[in-house]
Parts: sequence; C-alpha cells; structure tokens
Amino acid sequence: MNNSYGIKQSLRYRVAVALATFSIFIVGTLCIILYFLSDNIEEAHIEQVIAMEMDHLIRSYQKHSDFNSQVGLHVRSFVISNMDDELQIPAYLRGLNPGFHRILHGTKDFHVSVRIIGETKFLVAYRIELHTQRLKKLRLSILLSWFIVIAIAFIVGYLLAKVLVRQVTDLAERVNSLAPGVVGADLLTQPDMDEEVAQLARALDDYQARIKRMLQREHEFTANISHELRTPITTILTSCELLLVDDSLSERLHYRIKMIESAATRMGEQLQALLFLAREQSLGEVETVALAECVYDAVDPICMEISRKNLDFEVNISPSITITVNRQALYTVLMNLLRNAVQYTDKGFIRVDFNDQRLSLSDSGIGIDPAYMPMLYERFFRGSSDGEGLGIGLAIVKRICDYYHWRIEIDSMPGKGTTFHIHFT
Repeated sequence: MNNSYGIKQSLRYRVAVALATFSIFIVGTLCIILYFLSDNIEEAHIEQVIAMEMDHLIRSYQKHSDFNSQVGLHVRSFVISNMDDELQIPAYLRGLNPGFHRILHGTKDFHVSVRIIGETKFLVAYRIELHTQRLKKLRLSILLSWFIVIAIAFIVGYLLAKVLVRQVTDLAERVNSLAPGVVGADLLTQPDMDEEVAQLARALDDYQARIKRMLQREHEFTANISHELRTPITTILTSCELLLVDDSLSERLHYRIKMIESAATRMGEQLQALLFLAREQSLGEVETVALAECVYDAVDPICMEISRKNLDFEVNISPSITITVNRQALYTVLMNLLRNAVQYTDKGFIRVDFNDQRLSLSDSGIGIDPAYMPMLYERFFRGSSDGEGLGIGLAIVKRICDYYHWRIEIDSMPGKGTTFHIHFT
C-alpha cells in the first residue's frame, strides 16, 4: 500500500466505496421511487375515504329523507335540495359541478366530491391536513433512512472489504518481508488462494526467481571483475614498491614511478567505490576511528596535487577526537570530497573541521551553480568541464551517507567556494 496517500488510495477503501456505492444506488433508487409514489398512494387513500363518505351520505339520505348535513373536524357532508340549502353551505363550497375538486381556503386544504342524483346534490368536503402531515413524516423517514443506509453501507462495506482483500494484504506483507536474492525462500503461491490472487502470486514468484538469477549473475560478474582488476593493480603497486627502493634509479624515474603508484592506488580506490555502488553492501566493520588520522590518510594520494597548486590545507581537528564509524566508508567519503575540492580549487585553501558530530570540508574553489544542485548526486554528472574524473565521486559519497544514515548538506556560492557538511548520527 501506498502510505503517502493514506487509506483513500488503498484497495480496501476502493472495494468498500464500490460496495457502498452499489448499495446506496440500489437503496437510493428504491427510496426515490417510494418518495414519489407516496404522494399517489396518499391521494388514492384520500379519494377512497371521500368515496366511502359519499356512499355513506347517499345511503343515509335515502333511508332518512330528513337527513341533515353533518359538519365535523375533518369531514363535512352536505345534502342540497334547493337554492336555500346551497346558500347555507360555506361560500367556498358553493356552485361546484359534479366530480372531484381541490380547494384551498386560507391554510386549509380540502378535497371535495360532488354527486347529483335526481334533483338532489350531495357534497363531501374532506380536510387532508392529517394526510399531509403523515406524508411529510413518511418522506422525512425515507430521507433519514437513506442517510442511515449510506453510513451503514460505508461501515459494512469497509469491514466486508477487509475480508475480500485479506489475501491481497497477506500477499503484500509476505512480498514486503522478502529479501531479494534469498535462496530457499518460500513460494508466495498458496493452495487456498483465490484464482486471481494466486495468479498474482505466481507472477511474483516468477519475478523473484528471475531476480535471484540476475543477482547471482551480477555477483559472479562483480566478483570476477574485482579479481581480474585487483590482480594487475596489486602487481603494479608491488612493482612500484620494489622499484622505489632501488637507489640506482634516477630522481626523475623515481618521480615517474610515484606517479604510476599514485594512479594505480587511485584506480584501486575507484574500483572499490564502483563495486560498492554496484552491490550496495557494507565496506567493513564499525570501529573507533581517529578522525584526523583518517583525514590525513585520505588526503595522502593527492598531496602532490595540493602542493602543485600551492593550496593551503588545514585540518582543524584534534588528534584525540575519535568517532565510531566504518573506517573504509569514511575514508572513501573523505577521499572523494577532498579530491573533488582539489580538482575545482585553483588557489586559496582546503579546510577540514569537526564540531558537534559534524564534519565540514570547505574550499575556496569555483563553487556550485544553484541550477546544478538537484543533479549533484547523479551518476556521471559533472557541473564543470574543468578537471578530470568520471563524475561518480559525489554519487558514491551520497550512497555511502545514505547507507550509514549520515546526513550530508552543502553550502556553496559560485565563485566563492563550497562547504560539505556530514552529520554523524
């Protein structure tokens, strides 16, 4: 799952929304139908009540010709035999033709039925206030029920979605616990899986198998290339050591041999750094390191270049200061940062400071253009065409710092120099 997006992006949430939406749509459709049908149902009920009252009025009059009009709270019945009887009824009910009528009198709503038999006119007026109130309550109940169904649908849908996606989440947890290239890891495919989940698990098993084969080939390749390259480098360094102790050689030849030794040493260091980039594995054990001594060891291969450029090299670190780190990792970081500083500094200074678990390496070189900052740690990126190198020094530094959880920061101003800060945590 993608945690940066939260629950709303999870498969469980989407399944819950799908189930809830379907339920809401079905129940909502029924509620809408019932909402509009309720008016027709009430209307039919009113007409049925009026028809029953009319039949009762006619039968009562036919049995008792002296039957008098009845006026109640909700039903009013009138028998009109002449004009005088017409004038006795309320004005809003006079002069109505046979049939059904709807009359609004102030705030009162009447449904009126008029029937004429012979010379006699029968009128039933039914006040529908109770029906209107009941219809409003019914519609309110329908709307409230719909909202309750929405809430229940989301809750039940979310709980039900947990059951539906359980196999997927279990598979995700097992995939997350896998270490790439581990031999003998259990297969992700299980016999009790649903077919769709099993298909995904089989694809992941196949992908895991291909990763194992690829990592195995990569390890074999890096091991072979490490052996094949280290052997001639060791031979060159050994030969240089033997030649340097030969006093019969001229000073010029001694200088050339030292250059060859320095180049071979640098090649070995770059090979080790490249192998670290390729394998992303530890460079050794953590130990207590004398920081100043490690700085001097790292700067030793480039002392001749510092001297040639007449740069001031300062190490403001007490010899007694120690930190607990991986010495080879720290040496590789310092070597790349110092080489980078010397490469882009033609005059001025290079200074190394340490304070409050923060190592700072400053130079008075050309600085870094702000536009290059986002790309600074990319492989093979070089912010300037000056100097030599493959453009992987800072990429190696960043990879090592990330691996050992060291925080690296940069302060730089074009034309005024650069400072790298490494915070050891």
